[in-house]
Amino acid sequence: MQRIVLASSNRGKLAEFNALLADSHFEVIPQSELGVEDAEETGLTFVENALLKARHASRITGLPALADDSGLCVAHLRGAPGLYSARYSGGHGDNAANNAKLLHELDGIPAEGRGAFFISVLALLMHADDPAPIVAEGRWHGRVLEAPRGTHGFGYDPLFLPHEQLLSAAELEPVVKNRLSHRAQAMAQLHARIAELRA
Repeated sequence: MQRIVLASSNRGKLAEFNALLADSHFEVIPQSELGVEDAEETGLTFVENALLKARHASRITGLPALADDSGLCVAHLRGAPGLYSARYSGGHGDNAANNAKLLHELDGIPAEGRGAFFISVLALLMHADDPAPIVAEGRWHGRVLEAPRGTHGFGYDPLFLPHEQLLSAAELEPVVKNRLSHRAQAMAQLHARIAELRA
């Protein structure tokens, strides 16, 4: 079983990755267990930030690294909060404040104008200078609700109603969310790419 470092300190992401990677051939070690602090996210796209985080964790640990960069993109807000989803309200990881700001920005906008999608970009590097990383992307489309619903998940999950669902992302059972979500889609794509390389 190959050891890889997971380049994230986000507890919500770590829980989802543990579930998504349960049947993989990897022993996944969170970067915090190896003394790695979060990388500075200076990229202008989700792909750039995922690669920055993976290279940072791999360079410090000497291990292959898997990183995720993800966020919520709202059409009416020209893609915001986007890259700044975790720090939309100013502080990093303040879910309540981020959700409150999003609701304020969309105040008065009808349901048909609240289209949005979650995006997850995964980057897997075999070493810090890997010139051919595996990059996978998943998108989960839906709309932003007028008020939060549900207690599962994290981030903007209480405000996100996926297409063809009656429950918000935070009302879905975790096992269901982990079949449908942007991160699940990206992980399925990543597994397929890894299988191709091993074939």
